[in-house]
Amino acid sequence: MIVVSLATLAVVHPVAPPQYAVVRSIPVGGDGGWDCIRIDGKSHRLFISRGTHVMVLDVNDGKLVGDIPNTNGVHDIALVPKLGKGYISDGRDNSVTVFDLKTLQQTKQIAVGQRPDVMAYDPSTNRVLSFNGGSEDSSIIDPTTDSVVGTVKLDGKPEFGCPDGRGNVFVNLEDKSAIDKIDMKTLKVTGTWSLAPGEGPTGLAVDPKRGLLFSACDNGMMAVSDVKTGKIVATPKIGNGPDGAGFDPGTGLAFSPNGRDGTVTIIGKDFSVLQTVTTQRGARTMTLDPASHTLYLIAAKYEDAQPGTRPRMVPGSAAIVVLAPVAK
Repeated sequence: MIVVSLATLAVVHPVAPPQYAVVRSIPVGGDGGWDCIRIDGKSHRLFISRGTHVMVLDVNDGKLVGDIPNTNGVHDIALVPKLGKGYISDGRDNSVTVFDLKTLQQTKQIAVGQRPDVMAYDPSTNRVLSFNGGSEDSSIIDPTTDSVVGTVKLDGKPEFGCPDGRGNVFVNLEDKSAIDKIDMKTLKVTGTWSLAPGEGPTGLAVDPKRGLLFSACDNGMMAVSDVKTGKIVATPKIGNGPDGAGFDPGTGLAFSPNGRDGTVTIIGKDFSVLQTVTTQRGARTMTLDPASHTLYLIAAKYEDAQPGTRPRMVPGSAAIVVLAPVAK
């Protein structure tokens, strides 16, 4: 019989979640407001929507490497690296622009629904989705032919959508404070559930392993729902003015960028708020590079507003705010 002393047994301690901080601010300048940004982790290129064009930034050296023009009313960019393509929603033209990821040259315009907004790519079915706020539907694009192969009617105004990797795509319905579940095989909505007490959901992220959805809501909470039952399992407090969300499968952390507060709320595996990191006013959308656990947000400086008016952005002041884990 082998006797092992307790002193020789390895003691397994839980791994503490990383602490985040703003590690860099990259000036990008340029004109126009912004909506979504997307990172291609392999090429280290960040795609930035700027009203009528898309700026392309190399996040390693902080230099702009290109610009994709004539994307009228751009909201978002979906990336399909395995085909070397990207897809841009042109909200004011009711179309999606296809471009080459390496050359950044436009290759096609695809007619979709009215006022396309957020984009998504589902690798499990190899389909690109544009969520169309005007027609309250989703155009389903085959990226091998760059053609619309179906339209899914939704139960309200879509905001962010994300796939679960199992043939389903979930989308927040901002005006209904609900979620639609799309079956990508049948191209039909197969489930809808309320996010109450969450209201006005925008950003959405998924934890496919635990089957959880994180909806950043406009009333200061993150509504966490179960993908199978639709049940709300937690409502951690976040900041004001989110327009995005993120989930890092490597750390199990969820994120809410809060534009009105100029903060990012970091939520742990137990749904507790682990950190509130100060970023910059207006930083309301984000993208996450899961390989490096780095978050990218866009913000700008604003002039003092007169009573009853909205503040104006200081021309040329746009910058990318970079959050990353830091040593404790």
